[in-house]
Amino acid sequence: MSATDSSLSRPKLLGRTTVNVVVAVSVLYTLLPVLWLVLAAAKNRDALFGSDLLSLSDFSFVQNLEDLFAMDGGLYGRWYLNSLLYAVLGAAVGALLSVACGYAFDKYRFRHKEKLFGLVLAAVMVPQTVLALPLYLMASEAGLVNTFWAVFVPVLFNPFGVYLGRIFSRGYVPDEVLEAARVDGAGELTTYARVALRMLGPGLITVFLFQLTAIWNNFFLPMVMLSDQDLYPVSLGLYQWNSSASVSPEYYPVVIMGSLLAVLPLILAFVLLQRFWRSGLTAGAVK
Repeated sequence: MSATDSSLSRPKLLGRTTVNVVVAVSVLYTLLPVLWLVLAAAKNRDALFGSDLLSLSDFSFVQNLEDLFAMDGGLYGRWYLNSLLYAVLGAAVGALLSVACGYAFDKYRFRHKEKLFGLVLAAVMVPQTVLALPLYLMASEAGLVNTFWAVFVPVLFNPFGVYLGRIFSRGYVPDEVLEAARVDGAGELTTYARVALRMLGPGLITVFLFQLTAIWNNFFLPMVMLSDQDLYPVSLGLYQWNSSASVSPEYYPVVIMGSLLAVLPLILAFVLLQRFWRSGLTAGAVK
């Protein structure tokens, strides 16, 4: 090998090594908290405050699981069902609304369309915590505070989902197919439901996953809207238990076990729907 070839291969090797190191550090940064959560969920309270978290002794995973669902009269199970209802139903309805709005922005012409879409893009940059107080005042005027609808209705509208819906509509739904459906006598709703919506399946799944994650991790809006513990989602319920743990240490193991179980639905959703999610992101990136 000549000196020139050696000098050229050295920067490539250095760059590859740097990339591998960065990837390895990123993986450790992501997985170590999860590993700690799994190990801590299997330990009793004494082991949590000791230095033997990595040992095989004091294994009480099943006991912690039983204590979790028995604590406060089985309140955690109610919180878990609430979160599933808020997140799964809310993400499904919200994804359908977002994709339908994005389809309308892409395929139809109406006055001030681009200006209205500019407002949608501006709404993407507004933090959700800023909207919590106005939403509370509106819910208070409507008499919806401390009800299921106070949390469920606001999460249905996702400006970023509308933006993605327009991108996916442009990439997946050819205008020629819609024109052919109209020539065959199909109305606009029929064309959308039977033709366009089937083509928008990967985009719909992608928006659903994004919205599912956002709603499942939603914390501030339920904290503002709800005072009835029976309506709490998992995130708010665990926060309340964690606040009580400083006075009642028996809450520590159940909070950790509850946090571990709270991660499972998101992991399951991404694993089961990853094929559609990847294809949807690829199409959006190309466009």
